Amino acid sequence: MMSVFTWKKFSLPIAFVMLISPVFGQAANDRVSAITSALRSGEFEKALQLIQPALQESPKNPQLWMLQGLAHSGKGNQKAALSSYQNALKIAPDYLPALEGAAQLEYEAGSPSAIPLLQHVLQLRPDDATSHAMLAVLAYEKRDCATAVRHFEHSGSLLDSQPGALQEYGACLMELTQTEKAVPIFQRILAGHPDDPRARRGLAVVQLADKQPEAARATLQPLLATGDPDVSTMQLAAAVDEANKDTPSAVKILHDAIVKDPHNVALYVDFANIAMTHQSFQAGIDLMNAGLNLEPKAADLYLARGVLYVQMANYEKAEADFERAEELDPQQNLSAAAQGMIAEEQNQNDPDRALATVRSKLAKKPVDAFLWYLQAAILSQKAPAPGSAEFQQAVQSAKKAIMLQPGLSAAHNILGKLYLQAGQNTLAIKECRFALQGNPADQTALYHLIVALRKTNDQAEIPDLLKRLAKARQDATKEEADHNRYKLVVQADKKSD
Repeated sequence: MMSVFTWKKFSLPIAFVMLISPVFGQAANDRVSAITSALRSGEFEKALQLIQPALQESPKNPQLWMLQGLAHSGKGNQKAALSSYQNALKIAPDYLPALEGAAQLEYEAGSPSAIPLLQHVLQLRPDDATSHAMLAVLAYEKRDCATAVRHFEHSGSLLDSQPGALQEYGACLMELTQTEKAVPIFQRILAGHPDDPRARRGLAVVQLADKQPEAARATLQPLLATGDPDVSTMQLAAAVDEANKDTPSAVKILHDAIVKDPHNVALYVDFANIAMTHQSFQAGIDLMNAGLNLEPKAADLYLARGVLYVQMANYEKAEADFERAEELDPQQNLSAAAQGMIAEEQNQNDPDRALATVRSKLAKKPVDAFLWYLQAAILSQKAPAPGSAEFQQAVQSAKKAIMLQPGLSAAHNILGKLYLQAGQNTLAIKECRFALQGNPADQTALYHLIVALRKTNDQAEIPDLLKRLAKARQDATKEEADHNRYKLVVQADKKSD
């Protein structure tokens, strides 16, 4: 996930001249002097011409190899530069200028090979802020926030000139739920960019997460005072006002935001959450109806309305909404890991390609339960007819996954769904209950269990299950809203790159 600021411009302070023992004599020093003079004046071709005979006479001089790397880099030939630095390090593994040069090139290329080089630099110079900052950024790109934070902490004031890296520091603190530490980081970002609305919203998000809604409102006030705030600001302000127990203001801001952007599904869902909290169920249903008139294929609106119907004990309408939501968004049946992998593999919604990829992996790892589950999930996504070869393969794949890993709730979910489609309701009920043992708030398992029980005319549990489903959905929606607000902190914005 890219930062909203440009941040990668870290440079290690490579010295032009750093002699090491043994001394190579006056003639060699004179050559080095001439070479460094050419490098400083930007005459890189001249420097290379001077280096070539010097290296022929002293091929074991790491300084000459390092200077050749600088000259190649100056000409834009990074491959040759890296090779030169590597030659220097073969001769003198602790030669700091060559380490820095190689690390810089690998870092700029986004290569993981930069990591051991930077770690080596820190062994020789433990307090080097730039090396720490580079390692932090590389760790952030790998989603290793614990490591990133550790290195960001040693980057000091260097981050103030790199707002994107500073922002990623704060984002990682948020990821680690260290909101108290994240607040001053985003205050530093805003101080450096007081006119950037993203920086202001970012700080407000963090303050809200740190249970400082009054401070968040004060942070947002300059954006709201413009008279024409954007929808992102209005949505965040509504959440802040609700946290401040100013529900009338939150409702008004959300209403104004919906008028400004009537097709924005998230705004309706936020309103539904407020309606749930304050038991204004019919008002929430009315607004969901308005949203569905504009966005009739929005699964989230059906889910939100279904939750509200449950609170009014209108179970038939609730079930109908949950069923419609599942039809519109079958991905809800999949685990988060499967959703991510399928999205990565499908290549413009190409399940056959995703299936081929999974099968190729299964050929190498036939005892991988998750891959068997994933194959069942992809086949299920293709909606094969019950009894067809693909349907049977999906069933067998889910069974194989469960055999290899009995506690894999996602596989029980898929198998339960398949049994439900095949009319094997008793088996579907069994699989749903298995899934709920591992996760009592599993929305998919709860919904499929409700459907299966209805088909077996076993109605006694259904009201309680619907309430559990509504509560699970409400909790998930609130968590998703928090996550979406958090994305204001780390979302990509090409205009700022």
